[in-house]
Amino acid sequence: MKVLLIGGTGVISKAISRRLLEEGHELWMINRGKRLEGIPKGAHLLCADINYEEEKVTQMLGDQTFDVVADFIAFVPQQLERDHRLFAKRTKQFIYISSASAYQKPASDFRINEGTPLANPYWQYSRNKISGEELMMRYYREEGFPVTIVRPSHTYNEEKVPVCVHGPKGSWQVVKRMIEEKAVIIPGDGSSLWTLTWNDDFAKGFIGLMGNAHAIGEAVQITSDEVLTWNQIYQVIADALGVELKPYYVASEFLASCSPKEWDLRGNLWGDKSNTVFFDNTKLKRLVPDFKAVVRFDQGVRRSLEYILSHPEYQIPDPEFDAWCDRVIEVQEEALAKMR
Repeated sequence: MKVLLIGGTGVISKAISRRLLEEGHELWMINRGKRLEGIPKGAHLLCADINYEEEKVTQMLGDQTFDVVADFIAFVPQQLERDHRLFAKRTKQFIYISSASAYQKPASDFRINEGTPLANPYWQYSRNKISGEELMMRYYREEGFPVTIVRPSHTYNEEKVPVCVHGPKGSWQVVKRMIEEKAVIIPGDGSSLWTLTWNDDFAKGFIGLMGNAHAIGEAVQITSDEVLTWNQIYQVIADALGVELKPYYVASEFLASCSPKEWDLRGNLWGDKSNTVFFDNTKLKRLVPDFKAVVRFDQGVRRSLEYILSHPEYQIPDPEFDAWCDRVIEVQEEALAKMR
């Protein structure tokens, strides 16, 4: 296949790019070129910022056509309108990467499949993804635009350790708190269920949808089948670090209400991670019969920690978040003391 990825160097798309080349596909990428180390050898790079240089991209594309175009950096409908202008006559399949966070919150049923309603009043990010899906399906119904919608959930790789509550600089500060034997904040009582997917596993399902005639006009979620509580997730991380887990439980509403607005914990928690979810991947396995997620979380997170601990550039401190955690714990302990 001749494939064009818009973006292509993120957590999800990096694994897809690598696997496409390994399988012998012809890979093209539209990328700003600011992370050239993430551009795999063998890819054809069109260096441009598609969000601001549409005319330049049009000229660079020339008369090129593709079997598949996938946009990993479309977050609002206006970006998809641009994609439609650029690729309506250039591709046999367009894949829009939406989000499993678009599913109904609060959930009426913890079992999630592609028929679960889309509605998230807590997170603008998710509402934008829903609007994007509606636009793409309108193009499909009215014009036959060959769209496939993909809904990832919480996908990770060797460069990040997935946690529930972290600051704007990522999860390293949470890992650092564990190493320093400090308490780490877990929303609620830590018993809600969550699913984490290693990016190479995600790539298998994604590439299986590429060029798949039965995926046109469909929305498909891609996740692991492994389900863990947040307590289990944090315990696995602590075990991999060889430290004692010191969980500190705080209500999600309290965390969202007392965090800086720009952190958007209300969206991240109420609109996503504090909800119990169990993904039913029956549709994906029907479309891609050989799909199977094989990397358990305890295996994947060990890879992540080994990589991050040996690459200091990924150990990004977040003193503001660290101080905020200490303050949240202090305030809740003071309130509890007054009630005793």
